[in-house]
Amino acid sequence: LDAIGLTEKNFGRFVYPGEKVGVLSKGVQRITGLGEIPVIAVAGHDTGSAVAAVPALGENFAYLSSGTWSLMGIETKEPVINAATEELNITNEGGVEGTIRLLKNICGMWLLERCRAEWGETSYMELINDAQAAEPFRSIINPDAPVFANPSNMEEAIRQCCKDTDQPIASTRSEIIWCIFERLALRYREILDILRRLTSRSLSSLHVIGGGSRNNLLNQFTANSTGAVVYAGPSEATAIGNVMIQAMATGAASGIAEMRKIINESISLTTFEPKDKTEWDEAYKVYL
Repeated sequence: LDAIGLTEKNFGRFVYPGEKVGVLSKGVQRITGLGEIPVIAVAGHDTGSAVAAVPALGENFAYLSSGTWSLMGIETKEPVINAATEELNITNEGGVEGTIRLLKNICGMWLLERCRAEWGETSYMELINDAQAAEPFRSIINPDAPVFANPSNMEEAIRQCCKDTDQPIASTRSEIIWCIFERLALRYREILDILRRLTSRSLSSLHVIGGGSRNNLLNQFTANSTGAVVYAGPSEATAIGNVMIQAMATGAASGIAEMRKIINESISLTTFEPKDKTEWDEAYKVYL
């Protein structure tokens, strides 16, 4: 602020998650016919509210908000700001009850969504079923490579990457899908290993939330690759986190631990145990 000639007086007050910021404005009350309903600040934005809804029962967990973009991270009590987090572009974001979301942005389902647009909006279930016919560990790419940021043709970009790295070219739709899912799972392992090193936690469980929690094939690959037990759900984590922070603000939950316990007992989670460790360890070496 000193560098650009501003002070804290130029900004509004800090508003924390769970804080009552007021009531519905008179105009909104007239339009809706509602009264002075309290307005509660939630966790800042969609990812913040989604992470608040992670149904974990302890602290030794990582989360993966899985959608077009994937956000993998952990909760810490203090920011982790050092040369490693700077080099790896890992962020520290304010969370609920003074926690920090230490997280990394990963490409996510962007690659598949771009391919799907080229394939005529085929349903996800059909694409996942198609992928079952592919050969495992055939071609290995880095989903966060700049070449995949916004190519004119994602399918061709994947094939060109295979060609440039002297690997078998993913020629069929099933091979493309399998390639994307396997590579995402390997990328997830890389980031989870980095988080383990940064915090000295074993992170034996990984909670997958958001739309990607319904992708059973990718979730199983993620468990296989990371060696962590994967718990999938809820898919509507943002909405649930938003609601539960309001519940916490009204005293229906005493804090984030109780809030997560309520969520855990209220929704159905799908569990994925790691399999095929040797094969995935070998693939990870190739990926690195």
